[in-house]
Amino acid sequence: MFTKQNLLATLAGFAVIFLLGYAIWGIALADYFAGHSLNNVMKDPPNLGMVALSNLIAAFALSSLYGKWARGVHSGKEGFQFGAWIGVFTGFGIGLLWFATAELSDLTGTLVEGVIEVIFYGIVGAVIALVYKKVGA
Repeated sequence: MFTKQNLLATLAGFAVIFLLGYAIWGIALADYFAGHSLNNVMKDPPNLGMVALSNLIAAFALSSLYGKWARGVHSGKEGFQFGAWIGVFTGFGIGLLWFATAELSDLTGTLVEGVIEVIFYGIVGAVIALVYKKVGA
């Protein structure tokens, strides 16, 4: 679990989750999602320390799961597929559950969020896989 591959992949995954996540949800699509939000539950300002901690934990979990899932076969394609399935789980599985039980977003926003999470986690998975491949070689 605390191998060199896993720890370096965790750091790379953390950087991608934190920076790309901010670029997507904090900048590029902030206005779009504001228009599809039913209730503003966002903290102002958000606690960036906790955001970073949560991203680090998520990256470690993803990297650890990927290491077991890949079974020694590492490629960007395999990593993207792994991450995309995580995105399906979070974006559509959890997203539609939230849509059904809470007044956070309309259906369009929820579905767009699902698509974005599939792509986002696909990219994160690809980065993690490429670090595993590079460090393991």
